[in-house]
Amino acid sequence: MIYLELFLGFLKVGCFAFGGAYGAIPLIQEVVLGYGWLSQEELAYMIAVSESTPGPIMVNLATYVGSAQAGLPGSILATLAVILPSFSIILLITALLKTVLKNVFVQAALSGLKPCMIGIILATGASMLLTRCAKGRTLDKKAALIAFLLAGGLFVCRRFLKKNPSPIQLILISAALGVALYGF
Repeated sequence: MIYLELFLGFLKVGCFAFGGAYGAIPLIQEVVLGYGWLSQEELAYMIAVSESTPGPIMVNLATYVGSAQAGLPGSILATLAVILPSFSIILLITALLKTVLKNVFVQAALSGLKPCMIGIILATGASMLLTRCAKGRTLDKKAALIAFLLAGGLFVCRRFLKKNPSPIQLILISAALGVALYGF
């Protein structure tokens, strides 16, 4: 019986929790307290622990509650129940997207969105730069140097090496430059 309760309780959370983790907490609270799986204090502690560990809060809480109530099978069942609705929706969207992406009009719309997204990203960056300078603060020369070096490296890679560096490589390079420029 506990397995069915865990499955149905966390399936309800997975189906009706919208608005991110904090929007899901009231629903999680209703389910967990309603079944008597945790006290209010235990739930508060588990929310704090779930926030500080990697992964979504709903999944972390479902895994913990399932484990506390029915061991490893309970944790697996509760976790599957909470992710099943999102997983199903993503599968459906992916299946539909394969068909829809072949449409000439959808391709044209996506081609038109690319420069728009680049513009939005550039406008956001320029706005952040202008806001920083407008508040009377000077531009951080070390940060500007890192940005210039990354942009130059990206240009060289694309133009001459005909390769795109991965975002992970760029993050690692910028971290190394940050340590080199700010650490000494």
